[in-house]
Amino acid sequence: MTDRPIDPDVDLHIPAQRAELHWPVLAAIAAGGALGALARFGLQSALPSGPADFPWATFLVNVSGCLLIGVLMVVITEVRPAHRLVRPFLGVGVLGGYTTFSTYAVDIQRAVAAGAPLTGLVYLAVTLVAALAAVVAGMWLARRIARMLAGVR
Repeated sequence: MTDRPIDPDVDLHIPAQRAELHWPVLAAIAAGGALGALARFGLQSALPSGPADFPWATFLVNVSGCLLIGVLMVVITEVRPAHRLVRPFLGVGVLGGYTTFSTYAVDIQRAVAAGAPLTGLVYLAVTLVAALAAVVAGMWLARRIARMLAGVR
């Protein structure tokens, strides 16, 4: 068994798996996505940046979202079985709506176009490393807390 959570996505090429996508799942994703997008909008409104500035809001959104997805996947796959709509609502919906690869790419393009290629390059690299580290940290933290709550060292 691997020490990393497995994400059992639906393969739409397999008819039996297509049937798994139905209205409650889609509604959970949509509701979660709306909440996640509103949270991202709030943070980006609170921390605006110019085209040549380091986009701290997008950086914080993506890194914190990666940390939370690491925690979520450990909790629902290793710690406690979750209702079938928890992963679509929180993982795909809330965190999918909260994090933003498209804004990350646009921020890099804006920095380069504004004459700040170094800012764009640093942002590109630091976000990638920080996001991956955040997933690992979230998984480690969730496992550690779960062991502490279970009374295991």
